[in-house]
Amino acid sequence: MIYTIKTVVGRENVVLDAVASKIRSENLRISSLFHPEEIKGYVFVEGEIEDVEKSVKSLPHSRGLIKKPVDIKQIERFLQPKSVEVEVAVGDIVEIIGGPFKGERGKITRYDKAKRETTIEPSEAPIPIPITVSAEFVKVLEKSKK
Repeated sequence: MIYTIKTVVGRENVVLDAVASKIRSENLRISSLFHPEEIKGYVFVEGEIEDVEKSVKSLPHSRGLIKKPVDIKQIERFLQPKSVEVEVAVGDIVEIIGGPFKGERGKITRYDKAKRETTIEPSEAPIPIPITVSAEFVKVLEKSKK
């Protein structure tokens, strides 16, 4: 079952770490800990109620345990990974952060949004040879002034 620990707002990660330490030291039957960034003041714990109660007992920054189990349907939207799109444009100065050209810097000369590919002209190369890499492998250092 999944239970909710009420915490001091802003101290959710401290409570997570403290509960994780108690789980290891006392060998408690708790299978997961979870704190969605969108929900302030709460940490979710999956495990047996007796062990969850032991993990919360005399815990700093904890304001108590809500003993009514939480239905997974209520929190599953927080468990879905969010895809982060890298926003790049022609003229941006970027650094390649993956692949064989990792560490190279240059200017984007072409961007294929459908394929999510960028063509970069390295700035430190004596002869500028265009490199085509996935947009996921670039970090924008400076946006173009358009």
